[in-house]
Amino acid sequence: MPRSGTLGILINLIYSIDRVLTMLPTEQTMTRRNVLNYLLGTTALATLAAILYPIIKFMIPPRIVESSASSVVAAKVSELKPNSGKIFRFGSRPGILIQTPAGEYRAFSAVCTHLDCTVQYRPDEKLIWCACHNGRYDLTGKNISGPPPRPLEAFSANVRGDEILVSRG
Repeated sequence: MPRSGTLGILINLIYSIDRVLTMLPTEQTMTRRNVLNYLLGTTALATLAAILYPIIKFMIPPRIVESSASSVVAAKVSELKPNSGKIFRFGSRPGILIQTPAGEYRAFSAVCTHLDCTVQYRPDEKLIWCACHNGRYDLTGKNISGPPPRPLEAFSANVRGDEILVSRG
């Protein structure tokens, strides 16, 4: 029966502690075998958790917030010379800006369509190249050799003053 006041709270606390103590196992039930079974069981669970946690974290990719920006300043006009390229950041992914030998600016996603490697511009061959598996793209972004299954995503590149603005579509 609950009691009120400070004395009642103290009596209720003592009563609760007594009930908990009577529920604890006695010395006769806590054998060496029970202690070892408990320790082995918790060790097995901890080991299983240590093995499964990284596997599950690997299988579930982290959430990457895509930038809401539809255009970025990729470079200054003075940074690129004809027949050269530059990697730039477009949201959370890399992009590549190329000035063709004719002086035209072209921009693409710098992510290879094979295994998401970062591509680079090869001025000696005048093409975009993925070093991982020797994938090659022409200057329109079309895959021409190697394992890449699709062309690179094309962006539009426009000169505004002394800056080169790259935007989607």
